[in-house]
Amino acid sequence: MSQHLQQPTIPKSGYQMWGGRFSQQSHEALRTLNNSLPYDSRLYADDLDASKAYAEALQRAGHLDEAEADKLVKNLELLRFDWVEGGVKFLPGDEDVHTVNERLLVGLTGELGQRLHTGRSRNDQVVTDLKLWLRKAIRETLGRLSRVIDTATKQAEQHLGVLMPGYTHLQRAQAVQFSHWLLSHAFALREDGQRLVELRDRANVLPLGSGALAGNPLGIDRVWLAERLGFSGVTPNSMHAVGDRDFVVDFIYCCSMVSLHLSRLAEDLIIYSTKEFDFIRLSDGFSSGSSLMPQKRNPDSLELIRGMSGVITSNLTGIMMTIKGTPSTYNKDLQFDKLYCFQSFDKLSQVLDVTDGVLQTMQVQRDAMEAALSTDMLATDWAYYLVKKGIPFRQAHHLIGKVVTLAEQRGVGITEVPLGELQAICPAFGSDIASVADYAHNVQQYNVIGGTASVSIKEQLRLLKKYAEDLRKQS
Repeated sequence: MSQHLQQPTIPKSGYQMWGGRFSQQSHEALRTLNNSLPYDSRLYADDLDASKAYAEALQRAGHLDEAEADKLVKNLELLRFDWVEGGVKFLPGDEDVHTVNERLLVGLTGELGQRLHTGRSRNDQVVTDLKLWLRKAIRETLGRLSRVIDTATKQAEQHLGVLMPGYTHLQRAQAVQFSHWLLSHAFALREDGQRLVELRDRANVLPLGSGALAGNPLGIDRVWLAERLGFSGVTPNSMHAVGDRDFVVDFIYCCSMVSLHLSRLAEDLIIYSTKEFDFIRLSDGFSSGSSLMPQKRNPDSLELIRGMSGVITSNLTGIMMTIKGTPSTYNKDLQFDKLYCFQSFDKLSQVLDVTDGVLQTMQVQRDAMEAALSTDMLATDWAYYLVKKGIPFRQAHHLIGKVVTLAEQRGVGITEVPLGELQAICPAFGSDIASVADYAHNVQQYNVIGGTASVSIKEQLRLLKKYAEDLRKQS
């Protein structure tokens, strides 16, 4: 049986931004649930920046004189040092970072500090702070992405010419270059970076000045505010602005996509690092052992990368379900947007750093990779050989299939089937079929844009190097 909560009369403690129409203080259980400081306190710098700009906007609109605005701005900057030095102490009445900053400002400036909130609501304040934070978060994420892409390109360039089996359905398919495989993951990360840049530019519109929902009646110049805070424009509808968290969903979606791509890379590397493959050797710094089995060398770094994708993607589901049931404009449910957003950023930052370390320190086992090449992987090239002899591809496909079946029945590779028997299957076979048994020669034929030939890979390296450099400039 649930216990009935008695509503006690709780004496006032701390600073409150509301309460005049209430005869009782909030119940302790509600205060605990309502307190968002455990996660939104990290917005303190963004809140101070937005407040400084708003103080200047109030002066421009004639609601503060120059000396008052200057005093507010200077004292807000003093609060930044208190936060940085760890001198800010939370009180029982503090609900969120906005309450803390206003309480501290009033403590320094008296009644003047109470004027800062004129025409401003926490509804437009918090979404502004979050957008300011998001710009920095995207910049840092782009920086980490650029490092992973740069590391992948260096490994690919260093090992250009190393052959390995390429897989579809996790079955051997065709010979490819190791560099080609590694760059396939780097290009997925490039697309992630493109999504983040697009989001950064699209979301960079200012909601401040929207008030609680109806706008601001005090002559605040929102266009000037946008320029002052580095936004490219202002939100066109105040009701939409205060309830909009699409940019949070989009950011977590971008984080989820990065994590999914890292998970796929990790899965490949886990498989390739097994004794059965031995294509990759992980460094001790990114491996761990077993508490029971002395010989074990586990790829925990990669398994954690793979596992973290589930955590980040669950945040995407969480924020979408939070928004799904809310009516228009601001609702308190949206307080949890930061919980999902910050965790996605933090966890993605961790796995990007670990991924970069894994790629930097792993050893590429060339001999094991090339030893894993098998003659059945020449089948497609043999079909192309017949095509060049004038055989329609669909017929060539079936004919080589018969060669493969014959070789399997005899327990030999297709290169060991005598020429006479090949010609019995198709007279177009000639002695020059022996040249198609060279894996290194074959991969160089795939010289289209995006192919596995060295000339194609060098162009891929050029594109990725340039992209990583562009990302570094933006981060």
